Amino acid sequence: MGGRAFTDRMGMGPARTVQRRRTGRLAGWLAGAVGLALAAGGALVAAPPSPPPAAASVGGTSVTILIERGDATQGFSTPTVTVAGDGTLSVTNLDTYDHTVTSVALDSAGVPLFDVKVLHGTTMAIPAVDGLASGTYEFYCRFHPNMRGTLVVDRAGGGTTGVEPAYDQSLVVPSVLTGSHLRLRMREAHVRVLPTGPRTPMWTYAGTWPGPTIRRPAGRDTRVTFINDLPRGAGAMSVHLHGDHHAAKDDGQPTRFLIQRGRSRTYHYPLTYGGEPEPSSFFWYHDHRMDHTARNNWRGLQGMFVVKDADGRTLRLPTGARDVPLMVADRSFNEGNRLANPFAAGPQMVHRHGEMRFTGEHAPPNDATTGTHVLVNGRYLPHLDVSATRYRLRLLNASSASAYTFALSDGRPLIQIGTGNGLLPRPVARPELLLGPAQRADVLVDFHGEEGTRVALRSVPRTDSTAGTGSRTAPLMQFRVQGAARDPSLLPTRLPTPELVRAPRRVTKTWRFDLTGDPRTGSAWTINGRAFDPDRVDHRARLGTVERWRLRNTSDVTHYVHIHAEQWRTLSRDGRRPPPWERGLEDTWKLDPGEVVEVAARFTDYTGAFMIHCHMLDHEDHGMMARFDVVP
Repeated sequence: MGGRAFTDRMGMGPARTVQRRRTGRLAGWLAGAVGLALAAGGALVAAPPSPPPAAASVGGTSVTILIERGDATQGFSTPTVTVAGDGTLSVTNLDTYDHTVTSVALDSAGVPLFDVKVLHGTTMAIPAVDGLASGTYEFYCRFHPNMRGTLVVDRAGGGTTGVEPAYDQSLVVPSVLTGSHLRLRMREAHVRVLPTGPRTPMWTYAGTWPGPTIRRPAGRDTRVTFINDLPRGAGAMSVHLHGDHHAAKDDGQPTRFLIQRGRSRTYHYPLTYGGEPEPSSFFWYHDHRMDHTARNNWRGLQGMFVVKDADGRTLRLPTGARDVPLMVADRSFNEGNRLANPFAAGPQMVHRHGEMRFTGEHAPPNDATTGTHVLVNGRYLPHLDVSATRYRLRLLNASSASAYTFALSDGRPLIQIGTGNGLLPRPVARPELLLGPAQRADVLVDFHGEEGTRVALRSVPRTDSTAGTGSRTAPLMQFRVQGAARDPSLLPTRLPTPELVRAPRRVTKTWRFDLTGDPRTGSAWTINGRAFDPDRVDHRARLGTVERWRLRNTSDVTHYVHIHAEQWRTLSRDGRRPPPWERGLEDTWKLDPGEVVEVAARFTDYTGAFMIHCHMLDHEDHGMMARFDVVP
């Protein structure tokens, strides 16, 4: 199975949208889903579906899927193709960016029926279509999942059709560490990822991927010592506890306070905010080394961290084995189940007029790293035996670039009760839940009355916007519902959400996310037109003050923006009140092209240097990060 896969780094979209004059364009392909939310009064609110417009189609014995310039945002130029008889199918990519044509349907091993990467300016055949039975097959681009299409095969005789994955592996729930002073050794280990064949060599925390889950009470002083025992050539490391509030020296600085090979460093996490215990939170820890964050995370340096507060004991939420952290991440593999290395070919860093730029085939915007296999807790297509009771799932997207829209196969809602930074004011019933890189969601799933059934957790096409880059289509895992059991848990109607800061009306700082440069002189992902310089301070905030920040995406692709240091309130999205699931505390926000989000926080407890950056990790490594200092 590993031999069929490949690793891709590609552009998430063009620098500017090309205006189309051709009729029959595929616009609004992702529109039409019913949005479901639990309103403040408890009523379910549904958004009416809107049908997609007619799209161009082609057919015959020799058929080509056409990708033209600008299709990364517009969709396939030929979204419907028909292959008749013994006809052939190919893809011509006239865009300036690489794409894939990937089947949604899978074979018995969980591999897409066809999955072809097409470099810009080339034509590729799709030979796997020769073996398909008559039928209809959906396809999409894994690099730009908003690009979706349909293949119709019309021929006599048999052939291959898609099947439901077997979900052969058991889900692995990472081991739990609870001590006040922990030691985690970063080392290479062979990890079971794919269901058959050799184990996969990975860089790990304490020998597993994900690393051990740390569970600590809020307000209890915590120290974690990381030892760098990775192979020669790995270099120095830096660990960031994503979402937590702590001193600058313990924040996983990209260039300072590094853990050299053969050395160790102790990070101090008081788990307090403004002198009070932090709210119930779902953080995660991962490498944050400048220029190598994407590589080091890809190799396996990721783990989860749960903060428990006193309110959790009175809410009667699911606990113990029914409180399951799920880290979702994609990877690709070579022969022998070894991790592919998408970072071997650059890009090359250059300097233009004192600014960092990148050149080469994988320079921005052709730099996002995606994998062919989507894994849950480090395993491909696992299953979990559950009782017919409520479960609490803590969802984390730990991918470098891919977004996922989580949904259950039987249509039951995911009841979101929190973000990664605390509980929401009220539960929100969501039939689909979009999480981009680094985003988390705390959800309840109720399996009462479902004894003997099997429910799949999937990523489905994003339906909330036609402007965004989209989300992957993939099966993730399966829940196998066993018998009924005693269930003392409840679904609360109100939750003890953390206190939200009162924000000033004036915007203190605007951060603009865009692509700068060109292929000839070099390009970079930038904030306010400048690539990251660790020695440059882009903003200063005074300790004890509250600031209102504006996040604006002026590029043509979706970004997921993460802010360090504080815990942030979402004030507005495009000038409107944020949706119910964004009314708690946050640290990472989706920014679709043209979107504007305003946030606020009080700068408390710590001074020093902190970061704001896109958490699509190649974007971070290739310039889209800035430094702000909290000063006395």
